[in-house]
Amino acid sequence: MKTYLAIFLGSAEAMDAWKKLPEAERNERGQKGIAEWHKWVSDHKDAIVEMGSPLGKTKRTDKNGVSDTRNELGAWTLVKANSQEEAAKLFLNHPHFMIFPGDRVEVMECLPIPEKQ
Repeated sequence: MKTYLAIFLGSAEAMDAWKKLPEAERNERGQKGIAEWHKWVSDHKDAIVEMGSPLGKTKRTDKNGVSDTRNELGAWTLVKANSQEEAAKLFLNHPHFMIFPGDRVEVMECLPIPEKQ
């Protein structure tokens, strides 16, 4: 089996729309989403290598120094599967985009670091 990194993504527009929902609706959807997310974890516990976590605000470091930035990254999880297709299918109908304002989950294989020549 191979290991795959799943990145939970969401647009700034989707998050801004979520924040504009009435507080009661947002709280209700949030509680339902957390419950469904825990159910997803339970249903896929044998495939989960590392649960991961939500991601906070972002700082960018480049040749110009450090600055604030905003991106679409929302959370991450490591899973194991026989193929990338199998790994991606673990996230079908995930609450990240079915309940929460996330747009998608992208899944990529974690490749080994090449040996020093």
